[in-house]
Amino acid sequence: MFSGTLDRAAVPALWIQCATWRSGVTRLDLVAVDRVDSAGVALLAELAARTGATAVEGEPIGLVELRRAYRLGATLNFAT
Repeated sequence: MFSGTLDRAAVPALWIQCATWRSGVTRLDLVAVDRVDSAGVALLAELAARTGATAVEGEPIGLVELRRAYRLGATLNFAT
């Protein structure tokens, strides 16, 4: 689904590509992503919320730390 780096430079173009995504996406595939920053996590969290994705595959550099910092669960939802 995604590849390369999900960062501030890449996110604007990805927002446009993903604008039509709605329900039905069950997983976010990050296996081919090498690194993610806060802009990338914001994109992924919004997509997870919008589509109802229930799984995230892959763990690029930065994802775990940013999930913790923003208190996001494993599926990029807000942890309670």
